[in-house]
Amino acid sequence: MEQLNHRLNMEGQNAPESSADLPWEPEIIAFCCDYCAHSAAALAGSNRMQYPAGVRIIHTPCTGKIETEHILEAFEKGVDGILVVGCLEGGCHFVEGNLRARRRAERVCAILDEIGLRGERLKMVNLSDSMASEFVQQILEMVERARALGPNPLKSSRQNESAGNL
Repeated sequence: MEQLNHRLNMEGQNAPESSADLPWEPEIIAFCCDYCAHSAAALAGSNRMQYPAGVRIIHTPCTGKIETEHILEAFEKGVDGILVVGCLEGGCHFVEGNLRARRRAERVCAILDEIGLRGERLKMVNLSDSMASEFVQQILEMVERARALGPNPLKSSRQNESAGNL
């Protein structure tokens, strides 16, 4: 979570002054487990597969270690979409971490629907370490989904709050 806080804070400091001139691109976080998803992301990079620059990969030991609070805090900070990428079901190196993550993701989707952010902003997928093209495809689908949903409404309220325009 410290990585996420640092990246979101740094991006806010380095933002161009006239961001109104730039077209909106969704900000996506991909929580990737150490054994499979992160290896698939690394393989995609080695193969020079590309995805939008607004995607941030957060390396985690296991998707089962991603708490509900981490996901909700990312949305609260204005992230437009989150992709949780774990090991294939039955292949988790921490036995059932990916199953725990799936249950949490389903609960968070219900919470997002309940508060009006839309559960479609969160998706969990299971990939093996050799599935680089599928990893990129899932990223691209999440970016398109976030584009269709539009900017996270909490982002504008957070910007107004920081500017003192409550």
